[in-house]
Formats: sequence, C-alpha cells, structure tokens
Amino acid sequence: MTYNECLNYIHSLGNFTLPATLERISQVLEKLGNPQNYFDAIHIAGTNGKGSVAAMTAKVLETSGKKCGLFISPYIIDFRERIQINGQYISESDLCRLADKVKATNVSLTEFEFITAVAFLYFSEQKIDILVCETGLGGRLDATNTLTHKLAAVITKVGLDHTAILGDTIEQIASEKCGIIKDCPVVSNPCQEKAALNVIKKSAKELYLPSIKEVVKLNENTFIYNNREYTLSLEGNYQIENALTVLETLKAIKSDIPYNIIYKALASTYFPARMETVSQTPLIVIDGAHNPDGAVALAKELKKYNGKAVAIIGAMKDKDFETVLKLTLPCCKAAITVGVKNMPRAESAENLAAAASKYCETVIAEDYKSAIKLAKEKAGDNPIFIFGSLYLAADIRKLFKF
Repeated sequence: MTYNECLNYIHSLGNFTLPATLERISQVLEKLGNPQNYFDAIHIAGTNGKGSVAAMTAKVLETSGKKCGLFISPYIIDFRERIQINGQYISESDLCRLADKVKATNVSLTEFEFITAVAFLYFSEQKIDILVCETGLGGRLDATNTLTHKLAAVITKVGLDHTAILGDTIEQIASEKCGIIKDCPVVSNPCQEKAALNVIKKSAKELYLPSIKEVVKLNENTFIYNNREYTLSLEGNYQIENALTVLETLKAIKSDIPYNIIYKALASTYFPARMETVSQTPLIVIDGAHNPDGAVALAKELKKYNGKAVAIIGAMKDKDFETVLKLTLPCCKAAITVGVKNMPRAESAENLAAAASKYCETVIAEDYKSAIKLAKEKAGDNPIFIFGSLYLAADIRKLFKF
C-alpha cells in the first residue's frame, strides 16, 4: 500500500462498527507475537487531560535519556503523530509496512484497534524502554488495555462524555476508566470529582493523589509544589492539575529523574490545540474543549477578558455542545459558528447558532476563512478563542503559519 492508500484503508474501518470487546485485538496481537509484552507502560485514561499528561510524562522520560514511546489519540497535525518515539513520528514506510502485517492477520478490526496493533508492533520492534499510552475511549474494553507490563495506571479528570457508550453517571464512567488498573500503582488528578474519586479509591490498592492545597501559584504558568518550582510551557490554569498528575506518576513508578531534568521537560513540552496560541496580534487561541468538563476549564480562561473575547465554534452532534456553549459563551462578546468539514457527525453551523444566540451575539460562517475574518471584525483588539471540537482544531490550525 502507498501511504495514502494505507490511511484510506485504516479510516475505512470506522471506530464504532464492531461491538466493544478485547477479543479481536487480543487475537490479532497473539498472531503478531504479542508485541505488547516486550515493554513497560504507563497507561492513561480519563475524560480530559489525557493528552497533556501523556505529552508531559513522555517529555520527562525522553529528557532523562529513556527511549520513550508515545501513543495518543486523536491526532492534530499528522496521522503519524499518534505513534511517536522521543518526539519523532513513525515513518510513512514503517506505518505502511506494519499496517500490511496487521491486515494480513485477516481479523476484522475497528480503526482504533488496527492502529493500536500497528503501534504495539512498532514499539516492540524499536525496543523502547517505556511506553506512555493514552486510551482511546473508556478503559476497560479499550484496545490499549491489552498492555501487560504496567508501571502505573493514571486516571485524569473524569467527566460526562461518551455517555451513550460509557454510562450516564460519573460513577459509571469512572468505573470504565478504572478498568485499566491491573496490579499497579494508581495516580489520580488532584481535582477529581468526589463521585469519581470514590470509585478510583475502591479500585486502587496503591493510590497517589496530588494535593492541590500544597500548590503555591506564582503566575499563570509557574508554581511551587513540595518546595520545588516548576514552569509549564502548556497554557491554561488546568495544566497545573495535569502537571501535578505527572509529578505523582513519576513518584509512583519510583523514578529517580533529577529535578532539573523534570523542570526542563515541563518547561519545553509541546502539545498542539491545548490552549495553543496561534496568533499574537490579534491574540488567537485554539483549544480542544468539547465537553462540559473541558468547557469549565476554558471558561476560567475566557473570564480573564471581561466579556470581550470572541468565539469560533464547531462541534459534533453526539457531543453535549449545548452545555459547552452555556458554560463558555456568557463570557464572550460574540460567537461565530461554523460546520466542521468532511465530518458526517458534525453539527450544522445553523443549529449551533440557534443554541449560541441565547448567550451572546451570533454569526454563521460559511467556512473557516470566513469564520476567522468575521471573528477579527467582531474582536478588534480583543482575543479570539476557537473551540468545540478537536476536529475543528486540527482543521482550522492549518490556516495559521508555524
């Protein structure tokens, strides 16, 4: 297969086309020699913060001299972003070669199961020291839960998302996330909801829970924790919670990485579309907030601009965008709605506008360029925030030069 043929084949598999089970992925991995058995892993589940925690953790391990694999989803810049070693994406040729091997097992898989098998094969071949692995959805029946050598299971902030699949209460969703816990230390986000934390505590034999009360915040990105000062490259108040989760994860795996290495890594982690500034004049920020918990975090940032910020919004039909808008748009001067391109699940700009108009002035845009133009007209010298979907973030980000 050529690279484009390979991607087209993977995308053609779909993600909800087969019942949730570990049987198919386990069968494939066995045919491939069980590559998941040949490296240690830090396994991360949660509703929000998985990607940031994974990126920071991997950066610390890489900076310390480890050969560190990183498996994340979804991707923002390039499909190969999902499979990395020390910040380097898997090559197009390796992706195609290993995809052929997985395809040759002749087992029907979903897209996520397929790319998980490719990733585990790649990491095994490359003889990584450790894998930082983000679940795709949930945890208990997630394809990544075939990992066997877990140094730690990390549960980031649990909130209401994918309720049709994972359950419609925090307790049910937390229980699904805790399905990744397998005879290993457990780390939780420090600001976990009580209902979720109760489930985590019952599931964990050894729990590492950071204390947010021990944090002394010096400025937007700098804080002191356990008498050590840290500066984060990732923007947003909520990243301090994620950084504390990383620090406790390092403790849980009994890492002996020196403070100066950890400091350097946290100050240089790069992760796109997480409160990412893509323009300074005017200030334009792209954030992946697409569920209520993410919207709460984003609203805290929006409030800093005293109702003068302008929003560009796109969303999926199967997300609770009504609540996302209710939480964020009262903090905004105006909202520009746009449909996310080439996504059958995308909500129309018209329906988004109808919901958004309850909270602020709303304008419908025909496409991304029009949305940015309209937002700039409305904002003047004030900031523009783009959010509502990681698919929107990935698409619209391409219009800015880096």
